[in-house]
Amino acid sequence: MSVRRLVGSVLRVAIALFVILGLVWFLSIRMPGRNQPIAAALDESEMALRAELVGHVQKLAGEIGERNMNRYPQLNAAADFIEASLAGAGVKPRRDSFELRGRSLHNIEAEIRGARPQILLIGAHYDSVLGCPGANDNASGVAALLALARRLAGTPTGQTLRFVAFVNEEPPYFQTEEMGSLVYAKRCRERGDRIAAMISLETIGYFSDERGSQKYPSPGLGFFYPTKGNFIGFATNTGSRELLRTTVSAFRKAGRIPCEGAALPASIPGIGWSDHWAFWQCGYPAIMVTDTAPFRYPHYHEATDTPDKLDYDRFALVVSGLEKTIAELAK
Repeated sequence: MSVRRLVGSVLRVAIALFVILGLVWFLSIRMPGRNQPIAAALDESEMALRAELVGHVQKLAGEIGERNMNRYPQLNAAADFIEASLAGAGVKPRRDSFELRGRSLHNIEAEIRGARPQILLIGAHYDSVLGCPGANDNASGVAALLALARRLAGTPTGQTLRFVAFVNEEPPYFQTEEMGSLVYAKRCRERGDRIAAMISLETIGYFSDERGSQKYPSPGLGFFYPTKGNFIGFATNTGSRELLRTTVSAFRKAGRIPCEGAALPASIPGIGWSDHWAFWQCGYPAIMVTDTAPFRYPHYHEATDTPDKLDYDRFALVVSGLEKTIAELAK
């Protein structure tokens, strides 16, 4: 091959890669709005929210601890706590139960009825993986769910808000017929529930300002995103891209902490790693809110995932931003 032909081939490959990267950025990574810097200090309402989040995480991951089918009494204790907390927040909880190997398992839901039948569903799983107290994964998500239900209970909305705590998200039930959120999503589809959007709160309490603290499942993604794990992430598949963009836009207007978004193929590790996956299976648009879990959090699925590892100031900023974002989406 002549030098000219070789140079031409290399140039064509480079142009093709540039075009592909441009399309990925434009369709899947570029998000509307502008990030706000991390707030220097919490305001009075955020301080109260912080205290609430600390209490919920400490109850679930400190007092109750590991909660799964191998720790069935603790799993039920967590369900009882969530049910009582929702009732105390001013919303009426209901157990959506199913049987597994002779034991009753419970997804717990509560609704704030809106003017329209469309449903905006906010979910988080309350079980923890074997051998792990699950402070960040996922007492953080449940704590946020309970705090959001309390704060939005008196808010008039267009869409109905539904809050659901799911059982059996963790292995060995993850992405199987015994996954609590898949059982629930299938029942929603059978009933004809008009779920316009589902937001999964998954491992949302850990942040780091250290350079290199943020990793990604694909080396190429690091080209587009920060190297510091000091933001909250929004992720989904390509089918729910518009929901993701709308949500990120609303969060960037309301939030006081940076966020990043990605609408990527579900085959990329991490994109489908929570209860939003179950709703995709039933044809519902769904996204995940996350601190990116194993791509940032050093205690992911470890016995060291304890309440003291969370950054409650930034956690409170995330939940405060989500409160305003959900209120906006529900209009």
